Amino acid sequence: MSETKHNGCSGDCSSCGEGCSSREPESLIEPTAEYNKIKHVIGVVSGKGGVGKSMTASMLAVLLRRKGYSVGILDADITGPSIPKTFGVNSRALQNAIGILPAETKTGIKVISINMMLEEKDSPVLWRGPVIAGAVKQFWTYVIWGDLDYLLIDCPPGTGDVPLTVFQTIPLDGAVIVTSPQDLVSLIVKKAYNMARMMNIPVLGIIENMSYVLCPDCGKKIELFGSGSESVAEEIGVPLLGKMPIDPSLAAMVDNGEFERFTCDYLEAAADEIAERLK
Repeated sequence: MSETKHNGCSGDCSSCGEGCSSREPESLIEPTAEYNKIKHVIGVVSGKGGVGKSMTASMLAVLLRRKGYSVGILDADITGPSIPKTFGVNSRALQNAIGILPAETKTGIKVISINMMLEEKDSPVLWRGPVIAGAVKQFWTYVIWGDLDYLLIDCPPGTGDVPLTVFQTIPLDGAVIVTSPQDLVSLIVKKAYNMARMMNIPVLGIIENMSYVLCPDCGKKIELFGSGSESVAEEIGVPLLGKMPIDPSLAAMVDNGEFERFTCDYLEAAADEIAERLK
């Protein structure tokens, strides 16, 4: 089908008010606060809930910080925020004349989350989708992040209002897909991958959580939920960045707000590859 152009079309859509079919779609990308200089923005996403997306985002943030980068985490999971608890952040978000100020963790990771704005941390957020999406957009446009090498966005699962808002309004440099090793892994990953592809967001790779448990007696890796991430990664043409086991010590650190103290290297190679890809 041929393109329909109005008479006298010069091909320059920037100064034209006509609605012809050849017109480029209008960008929905929002500018961040004028005081911010953020080099790279990474979305951490999943096709379903309960796969350890927040822990993965937190571990990548800590590892990148240990490498000397300035790092922030935007907790976009408005109805199920967990980032402040993970890092032991108990302070309320402050605001001044120029915007909202994020909290800082013990090692200097900047954090913003809806839990930092609630009177009671266990109060439910009873908002509909568009209001929740608007809150996430404000975390990008009004928070004074300052100079960051990496801003990681912990997205809620699925392909609803909030992930769509993140993908459409925030200039992501790439997305990391988190999954678990179950029979549904292919469907889970492909949903997230196809959403990113439709939004022209590069997928940096896949991270498999709950991959195995180490036998406390012999040290053997036991794959409780099977495997499958390797094959789906190869099928869609993205790297499998790393695997995380079921590790009770990590859960204990989250519960105590001391996640920055972990010593495991499960995602060390993943952090290195992400940093290399985004140079």
